[in-house]
Amino acid sequence: MISSKTSFIALIGNPVRHSLSPIMQNAAFQYLGLDLIYIAIPCKVEDLELVLNSFKKINCKGLNITIPHKEKVFDLCSEISPIAYKLKAINTMKLNSEKEWRATNTDVDGFIYPLKKFNLAKKQSIVLGSGGAARSVIQGLINLNFSTISVVSRNKFKLDELIKNFENQIQLQGLLNSDNQTQNLIEEADLIVNTTPVGMKTNKYENNVLPYGEAFWKSLKSQTIVYDIIYNPSPTPLLKFSTSKGCITINGLEMLIAQGMQSISFWTDGLEVPFDVMNDSLKKYL
Repeated sequence: MISSKTSFIALIGNPVRHSLSPIMQNAAFQYLGLDLIYIAIPCKVEDLELVLNSFKKINCKGLNITIPHKEKVFDLCSEISPIAYKLKAINTMKLNSEKEWRATNTDVDGFIYPLKKFNLAKKQSIVLGSGGAARSVIQGLINLNFSTISVVSRNKFKLDELIKNFENQIQLQGLLNSDNQTQNLIEEADLIVNTTPVGMKTNKYENNVLPYGEAFWKSLKSQTIVYDIIYNPSPTPLLKFSTSKGCITINGLEMLIAQGMQSISFWTDGLEVPFDVMNDSLKKYL
């Protein structure tokens, strides 16, 4: 029951009306018996500092940060975790004892969660896309000890920048999507991860479109795991196609839930909620 003592956690971004986080996080808070509610608050870039400073004055216990603010909040935080610095993105914050923002990023742990059941050490992987989401995925693949990580992108500038970002950790192989070598990589890949927005439920992309077009996927083998970080629609066109080829598929809902579980642990200094509690709440909603 919400009372005058109830505190809140907020998702800050623009837009946020599509977010599933309030559904799963409120289910988790109820399961844990916490006097907390989770709400989504749209926030324009020009209002970000005002909003975050205002939250220090009221009963806010923490935040999730989403597009377009994941990089912009750096200047507003007094403590930033090494992983958030490495990824150049913050998605989870809470107030410290001095009422200053302490920040981290839970996306890597979220991405890794559904892959832990597979033996993927020394395997070969492909990442599609070179945006911000690709950084979290690549770091996760490094943590899982993949032997080869290839990145395929349409944008050479962003591809080169991404490869440089990880040069002290691993030698990434970068290719443009038009490169003929991609067919050999797809044929040999143990895991392919889509971080592009193609297939997302928006008006921008046509239904049943695959990242880089259907011809790009002609050498996909049934032994390959295909992971799409998009969670709406579920399954995506890519995962439908991959299932028809006999592949094991993973959808982005698992990553969304797992990063949310890590956020709860950060806000509550270590409390854990079962994956099924959050997953079941989304199944009922969807």
